[in-house]
Amino acid sequence: MPSTTAINPAMVPQRPGTGYRDATMRKVKWRLLPFLALLYIVAFIDRSNIGFAALKMNADLGISSSQFGIAAGLFTVGYFLFEVPSNMLMRRFGARVWIARILFGWGIVATVTGLVQSFTQLAIARAVLGLAEAGFFPCVLLYLTYWFPERDRAKVVALFMVALPIATLIAGPISGLILDHVHWLGLASWRWVFILEGIPAVLLGFVTLWLLVDGPDQAKWLTTDEKSWLLSTIEAEEKAKVVQYGQVSFWRSLSGSRIWLLAFIYYAKSVAVYVLAFYSPQILKGLAQNLSDTSIGLINALPYAVATVVMIWWAWHSDRTGERRWHVSLPLLVASAALVAMSFASGNLWILLALMVVVTAAIYAPYGPFWSLPSLFLTGSSAAVGLASVNSIANLGGFVGPSVFGALKDGTGGIYAGLAFVSITLLVAGVLVVRLRFVKEAEAGAKARTPLAEAA
Repeated sequence: MPSTTAINPAMVPQRPGTGYRDATMRKVKWRLLPFLALLYIVAFIDRSNIGFAALKMNADLGISSSQFGIAAGLFTVGYFLFEVPSNMLMRRFGARVWIARILFGWGIVATVTGLVQSFTQLAIARAVLGLAEAGFFPCVLLYLTYWFPERDRAKVVALFMVALPIATLIAGPISGLILDHVHWLGLASWRWVFILEGIPAVLLGFVTLWLLVDGPDQAKWLTTDEKSWLLSTIEAEEKAKVVQYGQVSFWRSLSGSRIWLLAFIYYAKSVAVYVLAFYSPQILKGLAQNLSDTSIGLINALPYAVATVVMIWWAWHSDRTGERRWHVSLPLLVASAALVAMSFASGNLWILLALMVVVTAAIYAPYGPFWSLPSLFLTGSSAAVGLASVNSIANLGGFVGPSVFGALKDGTGGIYAGLAFVSITLLVAGVLVVRLRFVKEAEAGAKARTPLAEAA
């Protein structure tokens, strides 16, 4: 974690203009973000590849859509149980060691999932995978606050989280190829999806131990002046937040009303993300049964290619304007409307695919602006607990969404009741976020703090 030693602003070198600042931040971005994004790509592939494996796995194991939704979603239950403790342990052991530990754990479990023989074993494997990976995402979010001032965070978080659509962009074609062509050692191809896509996490655990450092004060690739400027800027922002909001206690950062309201907004997004991740290959296959699994993977990748571009541009626009609430709300409302429109697609593959592009881009766009909100008022240990609390509570949407969608699909024989459920959830969240007074006040406070912090 960053050094806790107080820095005297009078001792910090003053640099003219924004050129020095931009050069320092550019160096930090290129050093950290590509590798952290790679880790998240592997993480999301390992949690979502069950959606492609299901094209053959469900029949082999004899599981229904309802059972599949439960098993797939149990990942988030394990995630929920261990996420807050994991973030607290990262502050104790440091980001480098703890993130490596997470990689080793989830890589092993993801690989072993390829050996399950029943619904029960699959459900246990998914729950343990969640326990193993728990904390990775909020650990990285907390880690980024050690390196990046407030004015950069929406864009930085979006650049990191662009890994999510890229992961599906990559995983679709690769998983389809494995399903169609890999039958080694007499094992079914869906088993190789888990095995081959789980191994990279273990290998990257060793790379993490070599490449990452715990904070700017340990970065040999930054000059002394760059370290001093960066640490003093972030420290000035932390002090300003304490003055405005006071010290947020452990219990308030774990269960305060602001945390629960933000968690619900992110929960709604999670419902949509995981329903798409787990069920879109099956939805597309149902409308194009003559296509190979490789073709389904390529078609499924298209919405995520668009989402990648939209996600980065939307975060950049949010940072440039300093506006967060509507940058979160509008995409959720657009996704809600597009899901309703999907109910009228009348089984047309290409109309449905076009609407999936809109939905996918819209639910990924708010990531950067949203994760700028908690860090507007959380500091220090409360940030570790608060970020993990929001993410762990919200990710239960990854259990509720697929479970309810699967049950409605079995109960009605179609996908439209499930789409309506997701649409209503997004609509409520989209309206709620613009009504939150504390978010509006936090935005105003951040704009006021930015000039002071940059002068540090």
